Amino acid sequence: MSETKLWGPATGVGSLPGGDAREAAKTVTGSFEDFPFLAELPARGPGADMIGRTLGLLVDLYAHVEPSGWRISDRPGRDTRRARSWLGEDLDALEEFTQGYEGPLKVQAVGPWTLAAALELRGGEAALADPGACRDLAASLAEGLREHLADVARRVPGARIVLQLDEPSLTAVLLGQIRTASGYRTHRAVDRQVVESALRDVIAAHDGPVVVHSCAPGVPFALLRRAGVAGVSFDFGLLTERDEEPLGEAVEAGTKLFAGVVPSTDTALSDPGGSVMGVRTLWRRLGLNPGTLAESVVVTPTCGLAGASPAYARAALAHCARAARSLADNPE
Repeated sequence: MSETKLWGPATGVGSLPGGDAREAAKTVTGSFEDFPFLAELPARGPGADMIGRTLGLLVDLYAHVEPSGWRISDRPGRDTRRARSWLGEDLDALEEFTQGYEGPLKVQAVGPWTLAAALELRGGEAALADPGACRDLAASLAEGLREHLADVARRVPGARIVLQLDEPSLTAVLLGQIRTASGYRTHRAVDRQVVESALRDVIAAHDGPVVVHSCAPGVPFALLRRAGVAGVSFDFGLLTERDEEPLGEAVEAGTKLFAGVVPSTDTALSDPGGSVMGVRTLWRRLGLNPGTLAESVVVTPTCGLAGASPAYARAALAHCARAARSLADNPE
């Protein structure tokens, strides 16, 4: 299978505006004929948000909505059923619009550390505060993902599934910046080896490539590479000089970069070539071969598009595809 078949030149991050699953699937498959993704539509309400959607996938662990957020439950309730129902709708729509499709297909779920930072235990404190709860959560997530990915594979038999784990809170977990329920303190930083180990266990749930996405600053490229990711998805505009060495090492080790270069909220879009100019410049600065650009980079929006207008979201996805073509045609 060629490199393009493994990935495709451009794709979306995950979320889209609106609440119509068929419209979202039609937009995604129309925008990315060679790398569609399973859209998320958080505007529908709790359970369609990325945390609730992933909690609906867990095995033998349940949650319900409290005013403060998602909290662990003894049994599946209305919120879990709603999350599963919406995911089923989204999968039905994707299946309809991918008849006969062969190639890469991306599905997203929240990773174990962002989930542990967001899910409350019965007393209201984050699961992050309890190492045992973190282990249980990661194990339940891995099991749930195996079942979910098998379902996607049955529905779209020609797909090569790419799993994206959304970890926007990962850096804050590593730096001890997640606030406690009172808001006055922060949870202790989690040991890097513990973080890496849980990620590795969840990544092992998929026998295909796994990408970790974070649109927060300070993405831990080296840690993610050690945990076994095939790609890292990030907001290109947040890179600093400090990120350049680990990013260059990741590229040389074969890690795919999902470069978020197209703004995720309504704005005037530059020409497609201008959107990837920074990527070309970075390549030169790192002394990397320009000929490897198109095979090393997947072009995406900077983050999910849930906060955009429907018209802008469609334009942004189309712009990603055109910017990727520009990168392939003019790597210099």
